[in-house]
Amino acid sequence: MNSFSRHTLIAALDIGSSKVCCVIARVNGRDKKISIAGYGYNAAKGIQNGVITNFNQATYSICDALEAAEQMANERVERVIVNISSSKTKSVIKRASIPLNKTKPVTEIEAKKAKDKATYKLNIEDNELIHCLTTGYRLDFGEEISDPRNMYGENLSADVLLGMVPAITYRNTQTVLNNAHLEIAGKVLSPYASGLACLVDDEKELGATIIDIGGGTTSIATFMHGHPIYFSSIGVGGDNVTKDIAWGLTTSFAHAERLKTLHGCAFLNSQDANETINVYPVGEEDDSLIKYIPKSNLIEIIAPRVEEIFELVNQKLDEAGLKEVNSHRIVLTGGGSQLLGIREVASLILDKQVRLGRPRNIGNVLDISEFEVLQYPSFSTVIGLLLFVLNHPEIKPTKVISKPINTDGNRFSKILSWLKNNF
Repeated sequence: MNSFSRHTLIAALDIGSSKVCCVIARVNGRDKKISIAGYGYNAAKGIQNGVITNFNQATYSICDALEAAEQMANERVERVIVNISSSKTKSVIKRASIPLNKTKPVTEIEAKKAKDKATYKLNIEDNELIHCLTTGYRLDFGEEISDPRNMYGENLSADVLLGMVPAITYRNTQTVLNNAHLEIAGKVLSPYASGLACLVDDEKELGATIIDIGGGTTSIATFMHGHPIYFSSIGVGGDNVTKDIAWGLTTSFAHAERLKTLHGCAFLNSQDANETINVYPVGEEDDSLIKYIPKSNLIEIIAPRVEEIFELVNQKLDEAGLKEVNSHRIVLTGGGSQLLGIREVASLILDKQVRLGRPRNIGNVLDISEFEVLQYPSFSTVIGLLLFVLNHPEIKPTKVISKPINTDGNRFSKILSWLKNNF
């Protein structure tokens, strides 16, 4: 995907829990500039929390978005670069070291040897490997360096980031695309793509975490020293807020979404108790049955769920050792990030500088201003997919095995532990 002729056609497909979006673009091989030719999007059906729940509905959603983009671009698409989303996204850093001749500088051959050792015989268990990225090198286990060539040391370490999702999740996505007669030309974790679209170079270098709040999942990617160092996700997103409103106010999902968009806020303020909003009871069409409730009732439903999202994100960052990094900042994107007051709540819970991110001022994407809708936060992932194909090479692992965890061994360990505690 990183080798272009003079004009290469690329298609990016963002399959989300709330919407499916396709963007078709042309890449100029000389200067690697992207020119958008067409796009299409529609509400997602048959997809929940990043998981395919109905193959036929999901296939129709993809085909509808693809057809709209093809008609606008006047092009036919058979291959796509697709986002991979899951509530169980995870990442692992693999490190390997080789000895050096301390009287001679590091060569390119030795750098490759360290990298090959780190990617040899990777056991990804029951997962699909989406990314295999070199995150840096270390001489004598010191600070990270991007290029060790011509430097001296006694040993050289290579760090490689593996980004993964459950194999079943990927297999289902692959099946749906096959149903739509599409071939996967490339695959990218959703938060990685969003980070490419929303983060500026200084943020990627100093340290920033992109939090993409989608419909069914909230995806996380942390960048440092110019590249990603961590991927994760949680199975809670904007749709959970909408469902809470629908249940709490006994209204339809569609009306709950409208209430969230028009009157929603992530925190309560003193004026909310004095303002009233209209709520249509579920199944009722008679305007005389409209309920009038304080706006504060709506906010009291929304706020706990928003707080839960950031508490779970905070827990993920803490587990990864990223919570206390001082230079770190947070960038929120995705459809869920448009909720009023969400930035302030995120800053309070995560104790970081927080800004809202969207795909704008992208130097490689020409004339994006002509496509206003594609500059919204909910389109960060699909724009990031286009940027990914330009210059983000992946490592091809030397050997990958998929060996499931030995559950029998785990069961035996639990029996031994129980015996020790009780006898």
